[in-house]
Amino acid sequence: MDQEKSELLPIVTPDGATIGCAERSRCHGGEKLLHPVVHLHVARDGRLLLQHRSKFKKIQPDKWDTAVGGHVSYGEDIEVALKRETAEEIGLTVFEPVKITSYIFESQVEKELVNTFFTEVADGFEPSCEESDIDRFGFFSLDEIERMNREGLTTPNFCQEFRSILLPFLKKD
Repeated sequence: MDQEKSELLPIVTPDGATIGCAERSRCHGGEKLLHPVVHLHVARDGRLLLQHRSKFKKIQPDKWDTAVGGHVSYGEDIEVALKRETAEEIGLTVFEPVKITSYIFESQVEKELVNTFFTEVADGFEPSCEESDIDRFGFFSLDEIERMNREGLTTPNFCQEFRSILLPFLKKD
């Protein structure tokens, strides 16, 4: 069975209250059902970890994106989803996430309530992933990421989140 059709995602209000559920295919099919996702920005030595999306991804293929990004399953807490997605996508199981904010992101085919977190990892950490929809990883300086954003090498969601949320968060210290 197709994962898009069988996976149930919660449908939420803008403040995150669950009001129903729908198959993932409906959430990504243009109905714009608001559903929650988690993003984790990972820093090491002043550089941010990005993942490169496979050219076979349905949404935003062949682009650099947030280190960890994934859907919250129906009935799953945000923090549990964050830990699950982080383990699946970069192999990190012990970390201290800091919640930055939640915001609504809308594209042509979907509408997400993005729960954005940040963490720092030790110098020796190297990401690992078994998922076929991630090609590779890289740690990049903020200047390198700005260049990548200007050149269209990152997803629009990452570019917007980096400029409006992550940079102000990082520069507030």
